[in-house]
Amino acid sequence: MKKETEFFIYLLERFSQYKNKYSYEILEQWDALGLTDFIYDMYEIYHSERLQNAFDDIDLLVSEKSENGLSHKKRQNPPKQGIINMHKTP
Repeated sequence: MKKETEFFIYLLERFSQYKNKYSYEILEQWDALGLTDFIYDMYEIYHSERLQNAFDDIDLLVSEKSENGLSHKKRQNPPKQGIINMHKTP
């Protein structure tokens, strides 16, 4: 299994605990918002930061996508904003 896939599963499981939801619910939400591939592709950033930074960024991305009324539409290229607290030290 690729290291990116292993980390994505780890991130999904931890984020699910953080949100007090089942992993499949989180994944369904990310899929509906078109964020799953984007989050997966953020491996290089997310795995080197504090996990809470990734959670904060994902919360921001989900919020922005939901506010834009895109929760029922899939977009090819989600906005590449976020990455909050990128330089924040633990």
